[in-house]
Amino acid sequence: MINIIVCIKQVMDPEAPTSTYKVDEATKRMTQKGVPSVMSPFDENALEAALRIKETNPAKITVLSLGWNLSKPVLRKALAAGADDLILLEDNAFDNLDSFATAAILAAAIKKIGAYDIILTGRQAADWNAGVTGSGIAEILNIPSVTAVRKVEVADGKLKTERITSDGYDVLESTLPALATVSNELGGLRTVALKEIMAAQKKPITTWNSAQLGVDLSKIARNKMRSLFIPQTHTQCEVVKGNTPEEMGANLALKLREKSVI
Repeated sequence: MINIIVCIKQVMDPEAPTSTYKVDEATKRMTQKGVPSVMSPFDENALEAALRIKETNPAKITVLSLGWNLSKPVLRKALAAGADDLILLEDNAFDNLDSFATAAILAAAIKKIGAYDIILTGRQAADWNAGVTGSGIAEILNIPSVTAVRKVEVADGKLKTERITSDGYDVLESTLPALATVSNELGGLRTVALKEIMAAQKKPITTWNSAQLGVDLSKIARNKMRSLFIPQTHTQCEVVKGNTPEEMGANLALKLREKSVI
């Protein structure tokens, strides 16, 4: 039996119109009105990778999600897709964490679970796009990791992956336990039927808080938010005229030279 842990994050919908996003400067938080939260798309890729492993190997999939005021309908989607257990790490102290604290808390939860062979995360979250939590978990647990993979499988008791590079991919093999961060090249999460969604509503969910995990955020948080704002942009357009294409080109060149562009 292969024990797989998938870390998923609830985020604001990255596909929503930009007009729905607002910055609360007092709390230094981004808000989104009128749009429901979603599972981070890269984390959906990670869950799909776990399900594909389960199709070819006896496996158990445990999903972890960390935060505060988590939306259970959003996260139950993992159970509907085929995960076996869902554990929520929920505490008001878990609100607005930095990447290092997130990795430390997830690692503490994984240690509490005990048995694991493979840990899968998205290559980055769709909100902050830091892309360091997965590697942070592996570092804390002292296990090998590979980032930005497009394929994950288990063969001969080892984790085999294809890691994306700028001109192709690397084929890597690792002993277990190991961690991989999954990219969108692997493919999206399979379609979930209404029957599975309804059945997932009846499945139990486990919830752990900071006391149960034995974490002290005052000792693990590294970053402090100083400010959060939407940059102000200003665009100025100047029309370069001329009677012929050649004259317009010459006038454009003069303008660019005046501004020290060329």
